[in-house]
Amino acid sequence: MKWIDVPPVWLLGFAVLAWCQAQFLPLGLGFSTGPIAAIIDLLSGLLVGAGIVLMLLAVVEMRRQKTTLHPHGDPSQLVQSGIFKRSRNPIYLGDCLLLLGLVLRFDAVLSLALLPIFVWVLERRFILPEENRLRRQFRADWARYEQKTRRWL
Repeated sequence: MKWIDVPPVWLLGFAVLAWCQAQFLPLGLGFSTGPIAAIIDLLSGLLVGAGIVLMLLAVVEMRRQKTTLHPHGDPSQLVQSGIFKRSRNPIYLGDCLLLLGLVLRFDAVLSLALLPIFVWVLERRFILPEENRLRRQFRADWARYEQKTRRWL
């Protein structure tokens, strides 16, 4: 089952929950109509786009360093270059931006509460175990990297 326990599956699940909330329990705030609709459309598009760009930058850098993308895999390198100079978790940050953009796009205001839950799931399910593996495998390098680079932003 580890093949299905990956962040994109969790992201899809949370996005489906947000969509369902918008369809079956709408609040009628009307983000999809009126003058604010264009602003919300732009903001949601920017958030989704930024999330995708972050993920792509991270994937390209990890491929360049020839290390695993799988969150349960054993890394061959500690990637500290590219987007990883700014964030230790750019893919997870991209996932969060993508979810936030979709929540806005769906006009699923109640689903904004899903974002902190999603962050919590990512940290407990993926980030902390990954960091523990990196800490054991790269000891001093990881300690320096952890000190100079923030987890999220």
